Amino acid sequence: MINLMVSCFVFRASNAEPYNEQQIRGAIVKVYSVRNKPDYQRPWDTVIKRSTGSGFIISDNKILTNAHVVADQTFIEVRRHGQAKRYRAQVLSVAHEVDLAILSVKNNAFFSGVTPLEFADLPEIRQEVAVYGFPTGGNALSNTRGIVSRIEHRFYTHSNEYFLAAQVDAAINPGNSGGPVLDVDGRIVGVAMQARKSADNIGYMVPVPIIQHFLQDLEDGRFDGFPSLGLIYQKMENPGMKRSFGISEAETGVLVRHILPESPSEGLIRKGDVIQAIEGHSIADDGTVIFRQKDRTIFNYYVDVQQINESVSIELLRDSKPKTVTVTLSKPKKDLRLVPLEQYDQLPRYFVYGGIVFSPLTKNLIKSWGTNWSQTAPKELLTELSNWPSREKKEIVVALRVLGSEVNQGYHGISGWIVEEVNEKKFKDFTEFYKLMATSKSPFITLKGARNFQIVIDTKEAEESHKEILKAYRISSDRSEDLNLISVNQ
Repeated sequence: MINLMVSCFVFRASNAEPYNEQQIRGAIVKVYSVRNKPDYQRPWDTVIKRSTGSGFIISDNKILTNAHVVADQTFIEVRRHGQAKRYRAQVLSVAHEVDLAILSVKNNAFFSGVTPLEFADLPEIRQEVAVYGFPTGGNALSNTRGIVSRIEHRFYTHSNEYFLAAQVDAAINPGNSGGPVLDVDGRIVGVAMQARKSADNIGYMVPVPIIQHFLQDLEDGRFDGFPSLGLIYQKMENPGMKRSFGISEAETGVLVRHILPESPSEGLIRKGDVIQAIEGHSIADDGTVIFRQKDRTIFNYYVDVQQINESVSIELLRDSKPKTVTVTLSKPKKDLRLVPLEQYDQLPRYFVYGGIVFSPLTKNLIKSWGTNWSQTAPKELLTELSNWPSREKKEIVVALRVLGSEVNQGYHGISGWIVEEVNEKKFKDFTEFYKLMATSKSPFITLKGARNFQIVIDTKEAEESHKEILKAYRISSDRSEDLNLISVNQ
């Protein structure tokens, strides 16, 4: 992925002339992607897939689309509506957490005669919109019309992150992803991203505030991500609970349950604090704030709209006394998780030793247990999804599978087993685990997990059978490339 300056994104004045239909259609593109998806059960292997999606041209000859349209891509082409020729495109930047990406085309002939689409404000509820794109089943551009029915935080399917989204009752079908959602004047109010499978004509778009954040973040040539306070809270809707913290019936707020280590809130906000307002906006007992007129969403909205290293003002009660703190949002959400959510555009990390495949636990790995992964993945792995990192444990290491051979006889049925110790030593992440394995001088390596279950590997046998195992299972390398860059000298 190329990092570069992305500038001159224009948000169109409300009194500008509306687009005509020909101009709109001329700015919409079909995206063709060849994708090389990692196989997390066989982390040294990948699977090639092809897919199509939609996108649209904005200022400065840039194409805006969904991240999931180009995730894990190795080759991208784009074709404008009404044209037959495809042009090679490149990903300039991608924000997987909010399902957005920007593409470029080096051949300027692609943009000849185009009028870039420009942005409107966040739409009103019941405002009429049109969704443009190239749904699967044909090559022609289509559009469906509907209204904006809801604006609130929702989980984005691509990342499983929780951000502001707008619900529309216009059909968003496979292939529509990445297409523009336009108001009656032809201005962008969102990017089509997903549909609800259990209902007809209910779709969701990435709304303008999220798009603006993404584009503004890129003005320095790098995407930093969306910030997090780094705290866990709970609602305070129970009157007795509020009284126990010395809060009157007229006061509202949420209770801080936990502060994540090394997070922006550490040292400023404490467990047991009651957060009552953010950036001057009162927080209700259910954790919501007013973000526009009478529209409400969760208070993290006022964190999401900030850039990394910007600050927010927090008003709280501590021991029944009011206090105001300013938190500098120095870390993105992804840096404060024990188990990373969906990862793209990167290969899994792994290490093979004694015929056992080790890998850090990620959401991708858990989902590799199949479409019903919430039922079929090992329960101990599912439990870790809701756990928090600590100073001592920042990553979970899993014995993913056993490549059956004599050296690992008796362990062949192990799958998705969490490793907690190497030769009686704990480790905080996959890198430390690898170093303990690679530098061990013991004749045996003993791995321990929950309830003192252990695996013992004879070091000499492991070394003697190593090449044979790799050859038998057609594994080109016993470790991911990142591990070759780690020094293990003691």
